[in-house]
Amino acid sequence: MASSADDGPLEVEASGKPVAASTDDRPHMPEPPPVRLLAVDDVHRPTVAGQERELDAFYTGFLPLLRESAPFPTYRAEKHALVFDVLEPPIERESYQPVALEVFDLPATEERLIDAEIEYEKVQHLTPGNDGLLLKDPAGGWVMITEYREVG
Repeated sequence: MASSADDGPLEVEASGKPVAASTDDRPHMPEPPPVRLLAVDDVHRPTVAGQERELDAFYTGFLPLLRESAPFPTYRAEKHALVFDVLEPPIERESYQPVALEVFDLPATEERLIDAEIEYEKVQHLTPGNDGLLLKDPAGGWVMITEYREVG
């Protein structure tokens, strides 16, 4: 039966039965960190022993990645992890390609870099809106931070 606008607001009848809250038995899924690691698989970088504190401060304090309990410093992003292999000096680097990270707010990240007095360089790409920040992490590896932008 169709109702017209002149009938007035609908009223809800009380059923008289108490409604019990149901418990969710599914395992809890934590929210992903607000930083994305742009990689196809876990990324391995070299470091020397004794830099764990500095790496933790940088990757969990400054960039809020999740620290995993592992024998080596391991930081989890949304899908992949950044793993530091602890090696004896001198360290030979296979590549100087930066680790690519995406954040949701690049200007706020830049402000935190300035406040923490961390040296960085602004990088401007050929396409607008793809600018980033290039800096070194405590292990001496390059990190490129760009801003995450949804397409669509």
